Amino acid sequence: MTIFRQHVFALALVLPLAVAACAPVYRNHGYIPPQDALSQVVIGQTSRTDLEGLIGQPSAQGLLVGSSMYYVGSRWEYYGAREPREVERQVIAIRFAENGTVSNVESFGLERGRVVVLSQRVTDPGIEGATLIRQLLGNIGRVQAGDLLSDM
Repeated sequence: MTIFRQHVFALALVLPLAVAACAPVYRNHGYIPPQDALSQVVIGQTSRTDLEGLIGQPSAQGLLVGSSMYYVGSRWEYYGAREPREVERQVIAIRFAENGTVSNVESFGLERGRVVVLSQRVTDPGIEGATLIRQLLGNIGRVQAGDLLSDM
């Protein structure tokens, strides 16, 4: 009977460890500012220096100096021997006007592997950022054959 008790005791010790090893472990990476801090950002009034004081340093900045700031946060699931899997991602993109004030605040998420816009606060710049060539090429797909034939 003592050998049976030893096996039961060993199983009682190993079984909880085996079950605990099968539980997923989640890790958070990056930084996303809290919503109450983001609500203090005023489009057209908040400057870059004010922004860093309100919500902190960004994860990344745009290629052009003064163009954009990006706050990226993600949540990864680690499950046993499987490869880690990203289960949640959020990106806050803050764009600046030429005068250095905030012109747009956007929030993106990750759903089924696709980036989706969660929220957007923007002032409409019209065609200010588009070049002449971009404006001309943007109209190519809008012309229909009936429009060309009706003029003849």
